[in-house]
Amino acid sequence: MITKKALTFIKRDFIIATSYRFAFLLQLFGIFFSVLTFYFLDKMFGTAAVPYLEPYGGDYFSFVLIGIAFSTYLTTGLRSFSGSIRNEQMMGTLEAMLATPTKASVLILFSSLWDFIFASIQVLAYLLIGVFLFAVDMGNANIFAAILVLILTIICFSSLGIISASFIMVLKRGDPINWAFSALSGLLGGVLYPISVLPQWLQYFSYFLPITYALNAMRHALLQGYSLEALAPDIIALLLFSIVMLPLSIMAFKFAVRRAKVDGSLTQY
Repeated sequence: MITKKALTFIKRDFIIATSYRFAFLLQLFGIFFSVLTFYFLDKMFGTAAVPYLEPYGGDYFSFVLIGIAFSTYLTTGLRSFSGSIRNEQMMGTLEAMLATPTKASVLILFSSLWDFIFASIQVLAYLLIGVFLFAVDMGNANIFAAILVLILTIICFSSLGIISASFIMVLKRGDPINWAFSALSGLLGGVLYPISVLPQWLQYFSYFLPITYALNAMRHALLQGYSLEALAPDIIALLLFSIVMLPLSIMAFKFAVRRAKVDGSLTQY
């Protein structure tokens, strides 16, 4: 029954997404132009960044390709759940969904499955373009380690997204979680540049962000084939984030639903 419900949500959102074919294709074409932009940036000043990139192989384009590809999961995690809540509110279906026997936590997870599937398609497109068109070397990639890091990464980012959705459920607008983690992750998470270029006092703050560990582990796994043992510090950090944040996010969402029901604001947006 759970699997059937999950597939129903995926089918519904897939039909909606593909019904706007032009927008759907533009998103995929946008990936190519994004990669091309960073390729030429690498040509312009890539050698200047080599001293900072030695732990990742010394190539800026490969470094930034992993960063922009896998930060897609952060964007999806932060926006998908709250976006789903808002869409259901605007369509007038949120109250009906929450009245079903299915748990609220399950509904919020299912409502974002398609977004994460599409994010995975985007990430795969980034990597394939990098490998086949721009000769990014991933021949030594540790695929098993990368998959493990990916699972923990999605759990962490999803937890942040569910907390974000909780704020949207209560406040309707003005989500501080989305704003804070989007801004801080872009600045301190090592998406476009290694955190070693930051002042020492700022580097300390980067260690409180799951994206820092996710990108560090993913780059080492895909570009240099690090073993699980070598990736252990980053994997343990992501695991701890997951253990703490996932239950916290589910509790926050349940509280938000109860609060909205008491206030009678489930259908307001």
